[in-house]
Amino acid sequence: MEVMQQNLFYDRFDAIILEPKHFVLACHVNPDGDAIGSVLAMSEFLRAKGHEVKMVVANDFPGFLHWMPGAEDFLVFEQDAEGTKDAIAAADCIMMLDFNNLSRGGILHNEIGKTRCPRILVDHHRDPELDQFYCAYSETCVSSASEIVAEIILHYGMEYLTESIATNLLVGIMTDTGSFSHSIYHPRTMELCSILVGKSMPYTMIHQLVYDTMSENRLRLLGFSIDHRMEVLDAYSTAIIALSKSDLDKFNYQAGDTEGVVNYPLSMQKIKMSVLITERQDQIRFSFRSKGSFSVHELANKHFKGGGHNNAAGGTLTCSFEEAVEKLKSVLPEYQKMLNEAE
Repeated sequence: MEVMQQNLFYDRFDAIILEPKHFVLACHVNPDGDAIGSVLAMSEFLRAKGHEVKMVVANDFPGFLHWMPGAEDFLVFEQDAEGTKDAIAAADCIMMLDFNNLSRGGILHNEIGKTRCPRILVDHHRDPELDQFYCAYSETCVSSASEIVAEIILHYGMEYLTESIATNLLVGIMTDTGSFSHSIYHPRTMELCSILVGKSMPYTMIHQLVYDTMSENRLRLLGFSIDHRMEVLDAYSTAIIALSKSDLDKFNYQAGDTEGVVNYPLSMQKIKMSVLITERQDQIRFSFRSKGSFSVHELANKHFKGGGHNNAAGGTLTCSFEEAVEKLKSVLPEYQKMLNEAE
């Protein structure tokens, strides 16, 4: 983010937070650790500045994130539609974190779209719709939205960096980088984490609470996915894991149970792209991961109504499960040369 753009953000953000307001903080549908962590941290910071804050999300988040400080205060639209609508309608300002397009807010899209109050963007995804926002901190060369929130809070002083804020931000950065295995674009990410670790609950405990709380069903689903549903396409340096609704039902699927599954095929030296396809009630979801120079953002954006980052992206289709798998395979020849030559 250029200095001029950063200065403009703080000028406008300062003006917004000068007087007490009713803030609503929202994140994307199917929230992950970064979405939840960035919202929780920003919420606590704004409350410390004297504001009232409501945190809203379209659907519930994975159980391994429910322990996070303040997580019980989220309004979940699927569980309390009227309460969530009332909170959004009463907002003086809406802040969108970890998503830059209203369509990624899921069922919140319509409610936020009805409002006329200022909107603030804090996000790290590509192609933001900046004309929708009063001010925006949009930076793609960072690990996560949580990293941006850490910078914002530290801009106002270390006194705002409480143990709970530091803990929530560490969860966001840790999960969005796959435990610091990707999306580390510059040393500043690790510098910030060093500051956060000095203020948070013990890092080993944070890691354990996120990664070492699997149910037996989730672990068995992982084994099934690799042993029975992973297809390796050597000609395209690609691996596909496709899970139908009946596959998920067999293991009593809960939100978050497929978290991280897409990363496992990338541990093979010959694989440059891994794709997880999951069948849900109303759509087919795609999770794309790559290593090296191959951009899954371009593929997801062009063919699967999605996008994200160069090495991590998502997409959706409304078709049959079988059609979705065939659609993916049909576009691979277009990227064969780039995949095989990616470094």
